[in-house]
Amino acid sequence: MHQIQTTVVAIDAALSQAVDANPIFLSTTDKAATILDLRRLRARLEELELRVLASAQDVAEEIGARDVASWLVAQEVADSRPAHVALALARGLEGRPVVRAGLAAGRISVEHARVILDGLAALPEDLPAEVLDRAEAHLCDLATQHRPTDLRRLANHLLEIVAPEIAEAAEAEAIRRLEEAAHAKATLTISDHGNGMTRIHALIPEAVGERLHTLLEAFAQPRVAALETDGKVRPRNRLFADAFAQLLECVPGDGVPAHGGDTTAVIVTIPIEYLHSELGIAQLGDTNVPAGEARRLACTAAIIPYVLGGQSEPLDLGRARRLFSPAQHKALKIRDRHCRAEGCTVPATWCDAHHENPWSRGGPTDLTNAALLCGHHHRKAHDPTYETIRLPSGDYRYRRKIQTSLHARR
Repeated sequence: MHQIQTTVVAIDAALSQAVDANPIFLSTTDKAATILDLRRLRARLEELELRVLASAQDVAEEIGARDVASWLVAQEVADSRPAHVALALARGLEGRPVVRAGLAAGRISVEHARVILDGLAALPEDLPAEVLDRAEAHLCDLATQHRPTDLRRLANHLLEIVAPEIAEAAEAEAIRRLEEAAHAKATLTISDHGNGMTRIHALIPEAVGERLHTLLEAFAQPRVAALETDGKVRPRNRLFADAFAQLLECVPGDGVPAHGGDTTAVIVTIPIEYLHSELGIAQLGDTNVPAGEARRLACTAAIIPYVLGGQSEPLDLGRARRLFSPAQHKALKIRDRHCRAEGCTVPATWCDAHHENPWSRGGPTDLTNAALLCGHHHRKAHDPTYETIRLPSGDYRYRRKIQTSLHARR
């Protein structure tokens, strides 16, 4: 009988002896030692299995399987992915004797071995053999002192230790390849759900994602303490959704590339009676929005109102000059310091300039007709279900209007 078979039989017999043993009778010290010993023995046993797997192509050929991993799947003893992952590790260990020896001795785990092989594979292909050997030995030494997760982070800086003379250039090249791959895989889709909602799904380069995250954090920060109507703190995903909307409204029109021969602009089409009333809808691009939302956007965003009269005849194609100028914004920040809604402390930096007498009704764009409102209260100011009350202090109070039901009127 082959030595490996003899070993397997002996292990099987030893495990059979312990099958009914109750670990409750072990002392605390012995339990701790036994747990560590079993983990070490498991690593040694896994190394033996991987060693046999790496040499078992003939087993696969017996049934015409592609490889021994496929054979394991056919024997219904393993799922496809774990079986192929194990085979890849087995083949990788064949060329890394130091890693295999560490696993066989139980000094490192299979998880450590995978991290080490991944770290070595990420090194430049043209490294001298002696540098690769030093890298392998260094990672195996680190594996005895660090968890796999920590070892993976250390492996990212492997060249700085084993070949500092080429580390900087190699890292720059690796980052360049990573960025190229990220840009090649980048994708963004916008899907209209037809229920007033749009789903945005994006896979973008890490640097782009970090910039977007930073901007959303900045816009969401003053609203962290905002409460829902039931008194609960608004969840982070809701804060980010509102922050994303505010970010889009802050994009300056003159900074957007030309599109179709003109600077990109969004046109909102609205009948004049809806522009002046608290009811009705407007059309923003191909999407219907409440007239109140259109009026709110008219205060801050580079939205061009296309006003229709009777028979849908165009009366006026407004211009973005209705917006408050940067100098006026600065003056408002000095004057108001924060949102002018009663009790609101959102700082002026994060507020919109609101026309007290609506621009849609002829209100001028000057400081005497302006007040700073945060996004939440700016929406309330244009919400027809709320009434606006000007307090003696100059602040605004918003109160839901009393709705008279048909039953009550009858």
